[in-house]
Amino acid sequence: MTISPAVSDEALSHRQVLRVLSGILVGMFLAALDQTIIVTPLPSIAAELSGVEHLSWVVAIYLLTSTISTPIYGKLSDLYGRRRLLQCAISIFLTGSVLCALSQTMSQLIAARALQGLGGGGLITLAHALLADHVSPRERGRYQGYLSGTWATASVGGPVLGGLFVDHLSWRWVFWINLPIGAVALLLCWHSLRHLPQRYQRRAIDYPGALLLAAGASSLLLVATWGGSQYAWVSAPILGLVATGIILLALFLIQELRAIEPILPPRLFRNDVFRVANSASGVTSMVVFGTTMLLPIFLQIVAGVTAAQSGLLMAPFTGTTVVGAFTTGSVMRSTGRYKRLPLIGLSLAVVSLGLLATMTFHTPHLVIAGYLTLLGYGIGMSLPVMLVSVQNAAEPRDMGSATSAVNFFRSLGGSFGAAVLWSVLIIALNHQLADGPGARLAENGYALLQGGPAVIAALAPEVRAIILPALSDAFHVVFATAAGLALTALLISTTLNERPLRTTAGPGAATAEAAELPLTPENAIGD
Repeated sequence: MTISPAVSDEALSHRQVLRVLSGILVGMFLAALDQTIIVTPLPSIAAELSGVEHLSWVVAIYLLTSTISTPIYGKLSDLYGRRRLLQCAISIFLTGSVLCALSQTMSQLIAARALQGLGGGGLITLAHALLADHVSPRERGRYQGYLSGTWATASVGGPVLGGLFVDHLSWRWVFWINLPIGAVALLLCWHSLRHLPQRYQRRAIDYPGALLLAAGASSLLLVATWGGSQYAWVSAPILGLVATGIILLALFLIQELRAIEPILPPRLFRNDVFRVANSASGVTSMVVFGTTMLLPIFLQIVAGVTAAQSGLLMAPFTGTTVVGAFTTGSVMRSTGRYKRLPLIGLSLAVVSLGLLATMTFHTPHLVIAGYLTLLGYGIGMSLPVMLVSVQNAAEPRDMGSATSAVNFFRSLGGSFGAAVLWSVLIIALNHQLADGPGARLAENGYALLQGGPAVIAALAPEVRAIILPALSDAFHVVFATAAGLALTALLISTTLNERPLRTTAGPGAATAEAAELPLTPENAIGD
């Protein structure tokens, strides 16, 4: 094992942690911003680069490469240390940003976005892992709110900033803006992390496992990207990708059982907390990604608000997600308990999604904001707990792999959640239009929604009188489905084993044997 430099293992003070967080948060903001700022300029990009048929790949390829690189970054950081790897990820991301800004064709832009994603996958995973290295699980919840706040800021500010660049400069500035932010991130990471102990073991890398995981996950992500939009769910291409993904992941599992240093160590899956928390987190992410993708469509097309107004209506969701995360961190820090938090949070999510399923185009905007406030608070109470519980149960040598696994399953869940709920919307809309005067519009729901508010507004009044009620009813089915997914995550969370939150971090953390102890009257904090 290599330890460099030699620094005391004493816990960091709150001020020291905030200094470490400064570099981590700017790097995470960089990755989060690039997932949201790109949405607004897409029409301008399509117009200039003449590639509207490939436009979805500008978003999809980033998600694809960032997701498949996440577990690889986690394992590499366990083997070679996190600080330099984080700086490498930032550098890759910035290189991709420059190439995106200089792209002259859609193919060049998609290739550059793929490189960006390879860097972005490391920014998120390594941020969580670095925090886990130096802050105990019991104290860690205190800082999860800062991470959630970073995502919320990017989620709200990204589309607005992208719109400003398109209106007053050029879409290329959504990539140029990454350079000054990235330079600050590199500087802060170098300054704030250089004195921290770096502990890692130099061992062989499981290249076959990494290749099989990347190929298998890519196949399944393509299913999520194309299913229900480019191809029918039961079409030959989708079924072929599903079969390919399953076969490749089966080969990956075989490789992991024989590898000296597996990308995702099988011992992680023998940990009941790891299995349950990742399952609940993946299903919860299906809800979060799916609803946040479809809510703006409901608000702009059904509720009839502008894009700016829909962003304001979404603000309570993002804001209370941060509040929920801070609440969770405070409770975990003061009590050392975590199991009840996702149970409460997911219960709130089920209730709020049930309320969203009752919305129509007559629902007051203030009422909608209230529903979203409840949903955001519930999600904020849930997702941070899953990450902390996994890190608390993992061995220190597996901290990077365990952390990356949480982010990996979240990304997979989010991708499938968006795809599934989108398909539910299309199927429900076409079903609503299949009978009566809307029959001639049936099977065209996808085209209508792809066209956005402008296409709906251009329809004749008598056609809109058919479409809007049908859309409203279709969204009832979507949010009811999302409520069912949230209920599933809640039921999974009831089986989460609550283990005492450690009060030490890094090498001083509890051993694997201690982490495996079940709750008993002697070691339990509470049920």
